[in-house]
Amino acid sequence: MTQMASCILALGSNLGERAGTLEAAVAEIAATEGIDLVSVSGTAVTKPVGGPAGQPDFLNLVVRVETSLAPLELLAACQAVEQTHLRTREVRWGPRTLDVDVITYGETSSDDPVLTLPHPRAAERGFVLVPWLWMEPDAMLAGRPVSALAAAAADSADVTRYGDGA
Repeated sequence: MTQMASCILALGSNLGERAGTLEAAVAEIAATEGIDLVSVSGTAVTKPVGGPAGQPDFLNLVVRVETSLAPLELLAACQAVEQTHLRTREVRWGPRTLDVDVITYGETSSDDPVLTLPHPRAAERGFVLVPWLWMEPDAMLAGRPVSALAAAAADSADVTRYGDGA
């Protein structure tokens, strides 16, 4: 039997039909051979972090998957889903139809520049941590409680649930 890894993926969109894009992307990830969808967080409305000024707000969510894919295969699968939604990479942290990041891959730690694990900025990003906390209140990231990381993240205060008047 193939070894399965439990992974966290973070999805975000701030261009086009954001909610529909995220819903479709989650379904496409779940339909990918070698990936089983375990859970999906609520959707968050967040302000852009970094990148050019004047961007629209993001919708963000986090999913837990179990996968038999190797880390770089999982990254390629995530990038294929991004391409389905016409993701372009013109401006660093710029507006995008879809962003899918591999946040964790089991307990793997890697400094590979193509896929650093855990994601090098996840521990300071409220737009990842808060939805993850909604989904898994006892979650840990690199041995630290996600709740403590979320409490310390500068953008956490601006994260609200989609549909709560946002």
